[in-house]
Amino acid sequence: MSASLDSGLSPTPQTTRRQRLAELRGPATVPRPLDARALAALAANPGCRRRALLDGAGVDKSALAAKLGSPAPFGQSQFAIVRGNSFEAKVKADGGRELLRLIGVEEPGTVSVPDLAAAGPQGRVARTALALREATGAGTWTLLDHPLLALDVAGSPVYLEPDAVVVRPDGGWTVVEIKSFPMVDGAADASKVGAAARQAAVYVLALERVAALTEGARVAQSVLLICPKDFSNVPTASVVDVRKQRSVTRRQLARLTRIDEIAEALPEGTSFDVAERSAAELAVAVESVPHQYAPECLAACELAFHCRSRSRDAGAVETLGRSVRGELGGLPTIGAVLAASRGEEGDPQDPAVAALRRARALREEALAACGASSGRGTAACR
Repeated sequence: MSASLDSGLSPTPQTTRRQRLAELRGPATVPRPLDARALAALAANPGCRRRALLDGAGVDKSALAAKLGSPAPFGQSQFAIVRGNSFEAKVKADGGRELLRLIGVEEPGTVSVPDLAAAGPQGRVARTALALREATGAGTWTLLDHPLLALDVAGSPVYLEPDAVVVRPDGGWTVVEIKSFPMVDGAADASKVGAAARQAAVYVLALERVAALTEGARVAQSVLLICPKDFSNVPTASVVDVRKQRSVTRRQLARLTRIDEIAEALPEGTSFDVAERSAAELAVAVESVPHQYAPECLAACELAFHCRSRSRDAGAVETLGRSVRGELGGLPTIGAVLAASRGEEGDPQDPAVAALRRARALREEALAACGASSGRGTAACR
C-alpha cells in the first residue's frame, strides 16, 4: 500500500506486512477493522501483545473467543444502536441545522458541507485531507460529515471515522461526538463521558497529523459532545477537554510493540483462522502470543474471559488487579505470595515480602487472641 502525505501514514513496506497478517487471519477471512473505541481500549493496555496482534491482523476476537469456549457475554444492544443512529440523524438533519446551532451558527446556509465520497479508504482519507485544507484556506465555516482519518498504530494503518469535524473561519478544527446517552441537568454519566473522551482523543491525534501539513490549521484540544437533553430527544451540547486523554493515548500507543516484531516471534505455521483451524489449534496459537490480563479487560476485550481463565489457572497475581500486581513487585503468582507470607520464599529485604510477613503475623496474633477469649481455639474465629 502506498503512503502519501494526504493519507496521514508513514511510508512503510505495507505489502509484506499485509500478506503476513492475512496469513495469520486466514487468507479467505475479511479483516475486522479497528475503530476508535477499540483503539482507545488497546491504548489502555499497551503491554498486551496478544490484543495488539489480533487487532492488527483484523481477527474477529468474538468468533475466536466463542470457538475457544469462552464467549464474551457483552456487546451493544440493537436497540441502543438504532437509537444512536436515529439521534445522530436528527442532529444532522436539514444540513446539520441542530449541530450548527449548538456550535453557534444560526444560519446553516453560510456553512459549507463538502462531499467526502471517494473510492476505498485511502481515497476517502485523501479526500478528507483535501477538504480540510480547502476549508482552512477559504476561512469559512465548514462541516465534514463522517470524514475518514488515518493513524499509524504499531506499524499498521488504522482508519477512523468521527461523527463530524467542524472547521471554523479562524482555522480551528473541532471533533464532534454524538452519543445517545442523556445529559441530565447539564451533566451525563461520568463513566460514559470518560469513554467518549478517550474515543474522541484518538480522533484528535489522527486529525493533528493532517493539521501538521496544513498551513493555518490548529486542532482544538476539546471536543463537542452532543447528547439528548434530560429524557427528551432534543440535542444539547457540552465542551469536553480531552488534553489528558490525548496525552495518555499518545504515550500508550507509542509504547505498543510493532506488529511485525510480534509476528516474527511466533512459531512457524501459527494461524488464527477461525473457519479452518480447530479449537485446540487456535488455543495453541493464542497461547503463543504473550498477553497482559487485567480485570479491566472484561469490559473492553472480547477475548478477556479466555485470558482470565488462563490467568486463574496459572495463579497469576494480575487476576487481582493492576494495583495489587504493582504492590507485590517480583511475586508473580498467588502461590508465591502465600509462600512469601509464610517465610518459605522471597527476599526478607523486599518491602513487599516484609509487608506480607508482617500482615500474616498480625493475623495470627488476632486469631490467637480471639481463640483465647472464646476458649474455643482459633478455628472458631476464622
